[in-house]
Amino acid sequence: MSKIIDGKKISLKIKDELKMEVEKLKVKPKLVVISVGDNPASKVYVGQKEKAANYIGIDYLHEHYDSISDDNLVKEIEKFNKDKSVDGIIVQLPLPDGMDEKRIVNTISCDKDVDGLTYLNAGLLINNRETLASCTPKGIMKLLEHEKVKIEGTNAVVVGRSILVGKPIANLLLNANATVTVCHSKTKDLAKITKKADILIAAIGKKHFITRDMVRHGSVVIDVGINRVDGKLYGDVDYDNVYDKVAKITPVPGGVGPMTVVMLMENVLLAYKNHHK
Repeated sequence: MSKIIDGKKISLKIKDELKMEVEKLKVKPKLVVISVGDNPASKVYVGQKEKAANYIGIDYLHEHYDSISDDNLVKEIEKFNKDKSVDGIIVQLPLPDGMDEKRIVNTISCDKDVDGLTYLNAGLLINNRETLASCTPKGIMKLLEHEKVKIEGTNAVVVGRSILVGKPIANLLLNANATVTVCHSKTKDLAKITKKADILIAAIGKKHFITRDMVRHGSVVIDVGINRVDGKLYGDVDYDNVYDKVAKITPVPGGVGPMTVVMLMENVLLAYKNHHK
């Protein structure tokens, strides 16, 4: 049995399952993606979302603005909030400097917040209530589920406390009855903590930050990092040196990344179902 957790293969399987489900629907789910500015990485991510939506059969609308005021962007989002044909809305982050990301994201109606980033959806997650969970953390949980990794009763360590990944994955693991430790830039003696992890999630954004001496023998390592150095992608984990020490590990690329987009599509379908109950 391979110790490599193949996120690309797993995401393709889920994509096909979603496609089959959407094909049976008379009215197709609809996703609106809003982007502002000319961030090159954002253009790539928006393209990936469009490609996945087209494959699955989700109606896709990309609203792009070279520049727009916060007030006008809020008005645009409110327009889509009221549009009953729209099931999911996301604002591609980061927004250009000077824009109020928190205000703009929280304008999205929580039942259309398929990125799971509004305060209300974050609060529902903390309280272990049904919600649209943030896509990357949701993708991590799917990978663990697919690989039949036991979560209940395990020690899970999350390195990173971002709103996009660190905090929501910590809450999802807690909701699955793991004992969770969240580490960050101010954590003292980090290696002492990570070495106790049955499940180690690295989401810090530094190339090869997690080294061999920081992981426990037989642990499961999930590498969320995508660090581009000299045109090549690297994870937060020193994959080659850690590989023989762990039970399971995600590669970069091809691990967590492909799951993020497919979980967004799953959230769009979930929002659609909630709207059509």
